[in-house]
Amino acid sequence: MKKIVCLLCLSLVTSFSLIAQESVFNYKHLPSVKLKTVKGLPFISDSITNNGKPIIISFWATWCKPCVRELTTISDVYDDWVTETGVKLYAISVDDSRSMTLVGPLVNGKGWDYTVLLDPNSDFKRAMNVGPIPHTFLLNGKGEVVYQHTSFSEGDELSLIEMVRKLNKGEEIK
Repeated sequence: MKKIVCLLCLSLVTSFSLIAQESVFNYKHLPSVKLKTVKGLPFISDSITNNGKPIIISFWATWCKPCVRELTTISDVYDDWVTETGVKLYAISVDDSRSMTLVGPLVNGKGWDYTVLLDPNSDFKRAMNVGPIPHTFLLNGKGEVVYQHTSFSEGDELSLIEMVRKLNKGEEIK
């Protein structure tokens, strides 16, 4: 009897997990949420565009070591990616009001050429159903989410650029 209950619970948790993952793909366009630039200027999330080219959106925080590692790794090849594919990366900091002041100096110190935006109340994070960070989204030229992943391991950036290349060729991401 215990085994049956455990199996039922496991299948229920798995089902809810799959439903939660699929919910991210139910919208076609980015939600409209108020963000700020590093300089404190207002920015609305649904104005994230790239003239029909792919977009990468990476949710991160200054205190998240894998986040900083991912963005630094991509930074090393970002200029080549932009030249080859036209991709644009938006790094969305979810640092709260206490650590938000560290974002600008960290970005400048690392020399990141991304558009860095602040989401201090995590409104955009919630609207995008982001759980643990780093959480990276890939959008096609129409601004539709076609892929996402959480965490970071060396080599993930290679998979990401391959998907960007596929999008530029008009291929679907599976």
